[in-house]
Amino acid sequence: MNVVTALKRAGIAGAIAFGLFSLLIGIRTDTGPTGALTLTGRPDTLAILVAIAFAGTFLREIVIGDRRIDFGRLVPPALAARGPKIASVLAPALLAFAIAVPVIWYGDRYILDLSIMILTYVMLGWGLNIVVGLAGLLDLGYVAFYAVGAYSYALLAQNFGLNFWIGLPLAGILASFWGVLLGFPVLRLRGDYLAIVTLAFGEIIRLVLLNWQSFTGGPNGISGIPRPSFFGLPFNNDDGGFAATFGLEFSSTHRIVFLYYVILVLALVTNLVTIRLRRLPIGRAWEALREDEIACRSLGINTTNTKLTAFAMGAMFGGFAGAFFATRQGFISPESFTFGESALVLAIVVLGGMGSQVGVAIAAVVMLGGFEFFREFAQYRMLVFGLAMVAIMIWRPRGLIATRVPSVFLKERKMVAAELVEEARK
Repeated sequence: MNVVTALKRAGIAGAIAFGLFSLLIGIRTDTGPTGALTLTGRPDTLAILVAIAFAGTFLREIVIGDRRIDFGRLVPPALAARGPKIASVLAPALLAFAIAVPVIWYGDRYILDLSIMILTYVMLGWGLNIVVGLAGLLDLGYVAFYAVGAYSYALLAQNFGLNFWIGLPLAGILASFWGVLLGFPVLRLRGDYLAIVTLAFGEIIRLVLLNWQSFTGGPNGISGIPRPSFFGLPFNNDDGGFAATFGLEFSSTHRIVFLYYVILVLALVTNLVTIRLRRLPIGRAWEALREDEIACRSLGINTTNTKLTAFAMGAMFGGFAGAFFATRQGFISPESFTFGESALVLAIVVLGGMGSQVGVAIAAVVMLGGFEFFREFAQYRMLVFGLAMVAIMIWRPRGLIATRVPSVFLKERKMVAAELVEEARK
């Protein structure tokens, strides 16, 4: 590579970095003593980022040039061949670790709360995986079903006095009903058009929750949502509470541990139901719809029912997660159900590998745990995670776990590599 050409390309990269980061990084907004917004320049930080972009591009052009880097070859073939065996061992190991988390970190409230949040997003990821990973329907408004489940449980508990165990299935049923309502208008849409409609649906639900103040509380939200009990035993310091009944010293951690195991069981039920559905005719119809809708229709599969069932099942598990979120927080408001939540859950599904249950769980742990790890670097963590997501999509375009296990096989079960799937599509 010519040095002059490398300098030109590095200069272009530096100019692009300056244009992107001049407002994002170069200027910082703060609240002044009078409450007015003040702007503070950070030219040193901006110069460092531009210099990194310039130097990185220059070195890349000098060392690599126009050659394409095959990141897939960075994984040794022997390790790639053992991928299915590693995955079969990894899933039970993750389950055992998840069960032992409250025992290991019983006194650490921060770890327990973080684990509950991660399991909630794992459940949301597995629910969205039905719609996106199995059926191939791009849904950008999944947070709407999350919100419907949360508000359904909150309103049922406050207005009718229903406890969590009765309100949980009702919240899932109501969310599933809204999933069917969304499915009808988008039966003939696909690709970008489907994404736009689902995005609009999520925003419609949020705006309804925000403006229907007499019913949803509007921007003030709903507070005082009842907490779940252990077979009727509340987690308080009374004589009839959980601690007094079992002769334990009262601790607020008991309720947190109980909530942890509740969301763990809900997530495992979501996983088992999804795996079972994938092996049933409806699951095979979802996968056929994902690969080619026209061929799916030519085989006599009712694509209308297939899409509606995918939306309904995914929405139901989103509603379950929403009901748990409401009872865990004790307070909900429309600000908890923005588009950012849908984008985060979709990123977990895509990065983990569409259709891969273990991949979704690993992606949720990495992304949510990574967010907390970089909390001290709040100004740069979104930038770091954006770069990490771009790197993963270059290295593993089909997700962290791209192999698939066929639901139907003739003589023996074999993994289907992502490269063979891409060749078949060509």
